[in-house]
Amino acid sequence: MNFSMSGKPRGLILSICFATCCAAFPPVLCLLSGPAYALSEIKREELPSPVTPSADDDTSPPGSTVPMPDPIGTPPSTSQPTAPAEAEPDSPPSGAASPRIDPDAPLPEVLYDLSKLPEPVRRMHDLIVEACKSGDIEKLRPLVGKGDTMTQLSLTDIDGDAIAFLKGLSGDPEGQEILAIMEEVLNAGYVHLDAGTPEELYVWPYFFALPLDKLDAKQRVELFKIVTAGDFDDMKQFGAYIFYRVGITPAGQWAFFVAGD
Repeated sequence: MNFSMSGKPRGLILSICFATCCAAFPPVLCLLSGPAYALSEIKREELPSPVTPSADDDTSPPGSTVPMPDPIGTPPSTSQPTAPAEAEPDSPPSGAASPRIDPDAPLPEVLYDLSKLPEPVRRMHDLIVEACKSGDIEKLRPLVGKGDTMTQLSLTDIDGDAIAFLKGLSGDPEGQEILAIMEEVLNAGYVHLDAGTPEELYVWPYFFALPLDKLDAKQRVELFKIVTAGDFDDMKQFGAYIFYRVGITPAGQWAFFVAGD
């Protein structure tokens, strides 16, 4: 993915993401060009080759490897061999960060007034924007958190340090491009989803929850502040906005900052 010097995404390779999503493989995160491409690839561990002890190392007596009969008078074992455990299927990515498009549902209200946000949500929003404007990506570290409450930064697991991962998504080594994208996303309108449920969220930008074919002319102008017209055409074929989005819980926890399907 290439971006202009102003932070606007240019030449977003959403066509690659779309092609991947339409293939017969499970959906994966949209890949970014440059260093982000490598960081977003699923890493596979190389298993060590099994070590077979040499004949010289075998200290067992001759014939000890042959199964011996039970002693006379010993009842035969009635235990059944334990069946091998079935491999657990890979867990699907968190649904909260995946596109929410229901063409038959009423359109959610698009909001711009930050004063309507609960205080914890507005505070987290403002802290993220302030960190972005500072140009120092390290200022995001206390906001991202760690452990079970750490902000989701990918639709797949990430390796290593969260801030290093964000820098890897950026076209520049200091991560200022990704800060510019994050700020622009948070300057867009937002939607309030699943009110009154455990999944309640405030999400920027509102395109996350609107069918792209229902955007009016004004809304398409707002979308083009974040993506290009070519990206828009690719996303229309996919059926949803799949560029970066930010989610914050009513309690003010930064839930996610991800791109992809």
